[in-house]
Amino acid sequence: MTPKLMGLLAILPMVLLLLLAARQDVSSHRISNKIVLIGVVLGVVLNGVLPEGWGFNTQIPGALGWLAALKGFGVGMAVLLPLYWLRAMGAGDVKLMGMVGAFLGPNDVLGAVLATFVVGGVMAILVVMWSKQLGPMLQNVKLMLYGSAVKLSAGQAPLMNDLPVSVGKLPYAVAITLGTFAYLIWQRL
Repeated sequence: MTPKLMGLLAILPMVLLLLLAARQDVSSHRISNKIVLIGVVLGVVLNGVLPEGWGFNTQIPGALGWLAALKGFGVGMAVLLPLYWLRAMGAGDVKLMGMVGAFLGPNDVLGAVLATFVVGGVMAILVVMWSKQLGPMLQNVKLMLYGSAVKLSAGQAPLMNDLPVSVGKLPYAVAITLGTFAYLIWQRL
């Protein structure tokens, strides 16, 4: 088996689990802990037992090692955790990005997070435009900024659940999936 093929086969479970999570998030607005747990275990195990390299989707494909997989898991969760604390994102999304980190490691998960934020922003704009909710969304942004400034000046943490009108929920597992895929493809170019 060639190293490139091994690298692609090693990220195949992540790809399949991301697709399952995205499908589940679209249909029920939830991400199963079972999907995430299976992914984290597979990511850590594959990074620990396969021949060493620079990562599964790199010039020299191969495993990063147990420690790098666990660091990737931690970094993936840590980056999205503040959004969960602000109630702008669900816990399943945070855990799903941790799963991605278990496969990609601490450096590449940051690229996947950045691509996810771009994809999520584009998705949000498209959903708002499609549902003709641009006015309420802009009003929410204004209220969030004013409300956050007031709460911060009073020494309180701002939360995203204080909005008067919701313009809808976005299944963020779709953004995580598409962002991760976009990052992996971009990295291969």
